[in-house]
Amino acid sequence: MSASGPNNSAPSAVVFAYHNVGVRLLKVLIDAGVQIRLVVTHADNPNETIWFGSVAQVAAEHGLPCITPEAADTPELLAQLQALAPDYLFSFYYRYMLPQAVLEVPRCGAYNLHGSLLPRYRGRAPVNWAVVRGEREIGATLHVMNAKPDHGAIVDQQAVPILSNDTAREVFDKVTLAAELVLARCLPGLLAGTAVLQTQQHIAGQYFGRRTPEDGRIPATATAWQTHNRVRGVAPPDYPGAFFEADGHRVQIDRTLWAGAPGPAEPDAGTLQADSSLALLVQDGRLLLRGADGVLLPVLAARLDGSALDAARFQSLYPGQALAPRD
Repeated sequence: MSASGPNNSAPSAVVFAYHNVGVRLLKVLIDAGVQIRLVVTHADNPNETIWFGSVAQVAAEHGLPCITPEAADTPELLAQLQALAPDYLFSFYYRYMLPQAVLEVPRCGAYNLHGSLLPRYRGRAPVNWAVVRGEREIGATLHVMNAKPDHGAIVDQQAVPILSNDTAREVFDKVTLAAELVLARCLPGLLAGTAVLQTQQHIAGQYFGRRTPEDGRIPATATAWQTHNRVRGVAPPDYPGAFFEADGHRVQIDRTLWAGAPGPAEPDAGTLQADSSLALLVQDGRLLLRGADGVLLPVLAARLDGSALDAARFQSLYPGQALAPRD
């Protein structure tokens, strides 16, 4: 219940939530008068860069009971949920898979908010993968939860654009707003039992796994557009950054700039230059990345073995030379 007291006639819910999406959508439920019987979230990992809001803090501010179990499939948690007997269960960027027994607890169904336009980009880190792959659109989808991840029928969804120079963090901020719009728009119908659900038409090859720091590695065969997408898809400080190794050093590319029309995600083989590979160089006083297609990409921020690298420093270390990845 909230600090203002229970409304026994209001629909009740248990909310599994984390991250900025969890913060905003928990607030949507509170604002709509849903009786929150329990909030389940995660304890922050001290080894992770925490750049997002705290679900636990929102719960505390509103006087909501909140727990941080280390697993979602324990008999103790299941028993606790069964005793609460909620009408609904919501999952908003909660990181653990919820077992079928938990999904069967709510009387009126279990629903998840996923940060993509399902059925595209099911699975983990949809925003990062969409940016890395050069997508021009993503969004947020509320869907029915079942045993398979991001698999159930769609309640509602909202698209947002991905601009050519958007970083993953900037896109995630858009997805967070899209998620809030989706839930606020469809919640009245969902609670009234009048929402019209749409069966997902699943697409092969659209399930993505967990992102790792190694996914930031820029291959020597990457075109300029592919390189730019990888850089902005894992851009620091929120993510570990894109990199390659050359001449015994680690070159990290933190920001690049794309001008003009976006390139194709998978260029024709004829656009690649047989004698060319990705390379970092200086031309006309500017630090540039040359893609395997020969296109030059301005580098706005880079590091060499952790220290800032600009055109002047690169020129002093590698006069008239270029650094290329070692595969």
